[in-house]
Amino acid sequence: MTQTVTNERVTRGRGVERLVNGQPTTDGAGVKINRVLTQPLQRRLDPFLMLDAFGSDKPGDYIAGFPEHPHRGFETITYMLTGSMRHKDSAGNEGLITDGGVQWMTAGRGVAHSEMPEQTDGLMEGFQLWLNLPSTNKMMEPWYRDIPAGEIPRFSTESGAQVQVIAGATHGVAGAVQRDGTEPLYLDVTLPANASFDLRLPPGHNAFVYPYRGHLVVDEGCVPEARMAILANDPEADGVRIVAPKESRFIVVAGRPLNEPIAQYGPFVMNTQAEIIQAMDDYRAGRFAA
Repeated sequence: MTQTVTNERVTRGRGVERLVNGQPTTDGAGVKINRVLTQPLQRRLDPFLMLDAFGSDKPGDYIAGFPEHPHRGFETITYMLTGSMRHKDSAGNEGLITDGGVQWMTAGRGVAHSEMPEQTDGLMEGFQLWLNLPSTNKMMEPWYRDIPAGEIPRFSTESGAQVQVIAGATHGVAGAVQRDGTEPLYLDVTLPANASFDLRLPPGHNAFVYPYRGHLVVDEGCVPEARMAILANDPEADGVRIVAPKESRFIVVAGRPLNEPIAQYGPFVMNTQAEIIQAMDDYRAGRFAA
């Protein structure tokens, strides 16, 4: 059941620092994706490392999927808007995410997994977000959870916003997953035409907004569809004000920066190059979760 809450009031909203175009690319066994948060933005959007948006009704764009590959040192959050994807990993976890579901995997000290479509036609659309782990948690045991759409907390506001809380907490509603170190907030919001949504954010947290249906006005700045708006880190601002000139749907992501060194080599994200070399050696030697 969706509860109705009073919309938060933001007294000073964050503006749009800049708009980012995604980079069309392929990953896995040739899956076509739009890489929105790229490696050069990792420091600016710490603790987030990557955001991929994918969406196609052409099976050739996604059918090959993501065969087994390793990860170490961070978390992957796959949000499936439409379609079905099967997860299997070397720690023995297996699950199927379908329309509206989320797969949250903590790679920790190392895990190999595959993500393969369980459909041969139709639309497949969603996001994958990479969330960094604090240095103290990078070698933790791997963890995995499937979250069906019906288990994602949701609420509506008096102004008409329909909100799903994947992670974090807002408007008095706790999300499906909480993380103490990075304090991620991950929302999927639908706004009817001319409706507004105020969202309070801690001043020190990095944040961005990504509309994937329609377009938005964020503190008087226009954000077109499929463009990421990085929100300015204004120490005087207490949140963000969002208005939808037409019916729109968007994600909002925010988190507490770790302010730690980032060393990345493909699917391994650690703090030093020595740790990256160790991750590669451990993977080759079969020392990841099994």
